[in-house]
Amino acid sequence: MDPDLVDGVRRFNRTVTQRIGALDDAFLARARPLGEARVLWEIGATGRDVRELRERLDLDSGYLSRLLRGLERDGLVRVEPSAADGRVRTARLTAAGQAERAALDRLSDDAAAALLAPLSGGQRTRLVTAMAEVERLLTASAVDVAPCPPGHAKARFCLRAYFAELARRFDGGFDPGLSISAADEEMTPPAGVLLVATLHGEPVGCGALKLHGDAPAEVKRMWVTPSARGLGLGRRLLAELEAHAAGLGVRALRLETNRALGEAIGLYRAAGYREVAPFNDEHYADHWFEKQLPGPRTLDGCGPAPP
Repeated sequence: MDPDLVDGVRRFNRTVTQRIGALDDAFLARARPLGEARVLWEIGATGRDVRELRERLDLDSGYLSRLLRGLERDGLVRVEPSAADGRVRTARLTAAGQAERAALDRLSDDAAAALLAPLSGGQRTRLVTAMAEVERLLTASAVDVAPCPPGHAKARFCLRAYFAELARRFDGGFDPGLSISAADEEMTPPAGVLLVATLHGEPVGCGALKLHGDAPAEVKRMWVTPSARGLGLGRRLLAELEAHAAGLGVRALRLETNRALGEAIGLYRAAGYREVAPFNDEHYADHWFEKQLPGPRTLDGCGPAPP
């Protein structure tokens, strides 16, 4: 990594942590540090499962437990078994916790206004626009992409969402039975691979390869959830599939797509895929693409499918 880029990130982090008060023992002049304040905010009015809290905040389970115990001692939070599943613990705000969260919201608004106040109108707009871009890029950097068994719950979620979107967008809907298959066994090594993208533990995209020995491999099941679009995730999934294929010695990739998926067609063209004559009889295809690949790289897995 370029040392100047690393230095720029560290300099930015130092400025932000100091400017927003993250170094204070009493964040926003309340009797608790930023970590506890953020946990209160994330629990929200309706409560949140502790596991989901940990994933959303990327916190070590031991550290989150200490934060929750501190908030429980202060009478702000109650942690109890979930009504839906007794094995799952849910954190909920007490009445005092809701009042504290409301106070933190008011003080956070005041702190944001105080940060903007010394700036001119143009500077305020530039700062908030830059913050939105930084937020988008930080979110993109938090996405994890890894191979996942097709039977895994996160994989099933992505595949269901993929089929549902095609059914909405294609003229006449989408029937998987009329399409060339990408069955579970075809997306499982050594026949193929399914990549799943997750953000804070939640599935947000997928893409698959079907391998055919010395013949070109196929790219299948490319999907990104609408809330994660604009993060460059489609391009990243495609690049990871290409790297995985190259690492297995694949020298060419092929894919087909429907004319309704204009953004996908643009992605493939921008990624160096050239449109070719039809190479299969896919019922829903209007465009066929191919790309030659360079040499190898591999990925780590996301773990076995649940029983």
